[in-house]
Amino acid sequence: MTRREEREHLFKLLFCKDFHDAEELPEQIGLYMEQQETADEKTFAPVKEKLEAVVNAEGSIDMVLANAASGWKLNRMGKAELAILRIAVYEMLYDEEVPEKVAINEAVELAKKYGSDMSSGFVNGVLAKVVKKSSISQ
Repeated sequence: MTRREEREHLFKLLFCKDFHDAEELPEQIGLYMEQQETADEKTFAPVKEKLEAVVNAEGSIDMVLANAASGWKLNRMGKAELAILRIAVYEMLYDEEVPEKVAINEAVELAKKYGSDMSSGFVNGVLAKVVKKSSISQ
């Protein structure tokens, strides 16, 4: 599975997570995997690991997003955009294997595919503010 495919599965699971109670996450992962043609434990392990990492860091990720998205409360953002932003911020702050520009580009591509017509610009703008405010750039 490519990183882009992993990221897309991660997005779908994070998006789904926001519609269910936290304790239902393992069941939701199982149901999602059943729907995938090539979903075996070994193939899906990196997605599950990253999902767990993003969920565990969600509080700090959301603080970064709230700070960067001035004028936007997280609960007012579209769930698709929020899931995409959480993945990107996680990759930018915690995943040393993903360059910042790649995280932003992949987030914009996900927004184009799964968001509204204006989602990609919104995601790009918020992530640009994250970079500027958090001095992630080196």
